[in-house]
Amino acid sequence: MDRKLFLILAACASLGLAGPAAAAGDAAAGKAQVKKCSACHGLDGVGKKPNPSLTGLSYDKHVAAMQEYKSGARKHRMMQMLAKKMSDKDIEDLAAYYASQK
Repeated sequence: MDRKLFLILAACASLGLAGPAAAAGDAAAGKAQVKKCSACHGLDGVGKKPNPSLTGLSYDKHVAAMQEYKSGARKHRMMQMLAKKMSDKDIEDLAAYYASQK
């Protein structure tokens, strides 16, 4: 996806204009993938310093951040490496899971 289209979609999603597709992830499938994130963010997703908490992070913000890591627009060696190995569906599922946690 080119950067301009991604930014437009991200802006629409943040304004609630993306419709039902904005929360397309499957939280149950995301829960099954938490192990990928647990070394730095903990099994419960609350974060291990200096890493941020993922628990309760909005679906849209999580997906946008992961897509930025995947594309290289956002820099962090470990996150870029992990994101590049994940499908868009994996990212959406994890985002749905963490967004559902309080």
